[in-house]
Amino acid sequence: MESFIIGVFDSGLGGLTVVKEIKKLLPNVSLVYLGDTARVPYGTRSKETIEKFAKEDTLFLLSKNVSCIVVACNTVSSLALDIVKKNSNVPVFGVIDPAINKALEVTKSGRIGIVGTRATINSNSYKEASIRAHASMLVPLIEEGFIEGPEINLFIDKYFLIFKEKIDTLILGCTHYPLIKSQIKKYLGEKIKLVDPAEEVSKVIYDYIIKLNRNINDKESSDIYFLTDVNERFVKTAELFLGQDISKKIRKVNL
Repeated sequence: MESFIIGVFDSGLGGLTVVKEIKKLLPNVSLVYLGDTARVPYGTRSKETIEKFAKEDTLFLLSKNVSCIVVACNTVSSLALDIVKKNSNVPVFGVIDPAINKALEVTKSGRIGIVGTRATINSNSYKEASIRAHASMLVPLIEEGFIEGPEINLFIDKYFLIFKEKIDTLILGCTHYPLIKSQIKKYLGEKIKLVDPAEEVSKVIYDYIIKLNRNINDKESSDIYFLTDVNERFVKTAELFLGQDISKKIRKVNL
């Protein structure tokens, strides 16, 4: 039987939060990750450009013989998931539906918020959300390692004030945001439930593999991380996202 390999792609390194959650549930599954670090962020690009990048990312993962593709990027999941599916001959999973389903499950008032990139928010993919906000400065701050302290707190206040006392559930609509989940929780208060799409899509992947009856837990995983641009900062940021050093597993690739 062929090895089961999960392909994951994101505009940068934020999708490593998805990888981390998948590994919690499936520690021995093999993964191929593609981070388009040379062209990050996608969230400020036009729909046509995002679709072009999404197709290129998809075809690259397919060339690595992946068994399924996880679109860890909220922007691509919002604007180009159909492009990924059209160009893929393996199952495709986005991060939006699992997050929405979880939010609808846990909300008591029906008042749901979504925070994400400008492209994600403008796509209107989260129709169930009554309050929406884009937080454009959070991604570069987090990628620079500002996950606590006055700098990140300043922008949390700027972007999340709109949600205070107005919702009971908030979807973190960008894969970077889980890194500052505790700060967001502290700012908004314990009453507001935070939905992490990385956690929710990892559960969907787990259920999918279980239904396939694929026994992968008795095998040693073989992971590789492809980046379109590699520098010392990216390596350190990757370690921040995953909680482990993956420098020896990183490869540079041109799409």
